Parts: sequence; structure tokens; C-alpha cells
Amino acid sequence: MEKHIMGENGISYTLGKDGLYYPDLYLPEETEYSIGKYGMLRKTYLKEQRKGLYLELILSGKLNEHLHQVDEECNQMMDRLVEKMKEKQGVTEELKMQDQMAWVGRMNNIQACAEEIVVYEYVYKDIGAF
Repeated sequence: MEKHIMGENGISYTLGKDGLYYPDLYLPEETEYSIGKYGMLRKTYLKEQRKGLYLELILSGKLNEHLHQVDEECNQMMDRLVEKMKEKQGVTEELKMQDQMAWVGRMNNIQACAEEIVVYEYVYKDIGAF
């Protein structure tokens, strides 16, 4: 038996140890992107909750691009939300100079609130970012 054969459909096959021929299928090459915290959260969400979409993104070669885009959008939204919340709550550099502990407490609260919004809206929702 030949180790490699070409099928009528144009797909090559390789002989397995069990005597059966298996198609030589390859995933498309993906571009490497840096993926941060929110991209990794999105990946976990897709893998555990949206398996079909996760596999579709892998097979189309767009998973890394999607995760990178989600991560970028989340970071931009975090920056905007933090700035708006600081302004609304009166958290200024003046407060930082006068009472550092109050400033740190308010900033931690703002960061936590903004992150909760971003994670809910961008990571755990089915966004059309792909």
C-alpha cells in the first residue's frame, strides 16, 4: 500500500498505522497578534460557552484577529470609562495631593466598575467583531 495517495477530489491522503487513509487537512495560517487580558477572557468564554463560534473562528483562521480586536476595544473602552467616571465623581489630581488614601480608594472603585461594564459588554456578549 502506498503511504500517500491523491484522491479524485484533489485531497491528498496519508496511510495511518491502522491501515486506513486519512485526509491531509491543514488549518490556514493565522497572523500572530498580542492578546491581553480581555482577549484571553474572550477565548475562555468562546471555548466554554460558544463552542460552535469558537471552532468556526479557528477553522477560518480568524481567532487570533478576533481576540486581538476584542482586547483592543476593551482597553479603549476602559480608558474612556475611567476618565468619564473620574470626572463625574470629582476624582482629580488635587484630591490626590490632599488625601491620597481617598483618591486610591475612589480610583480602585472606578477601575472595578469600569472593568465590570467592559467585561459584560465586550467579552461575554456576542459581538459582531469578526
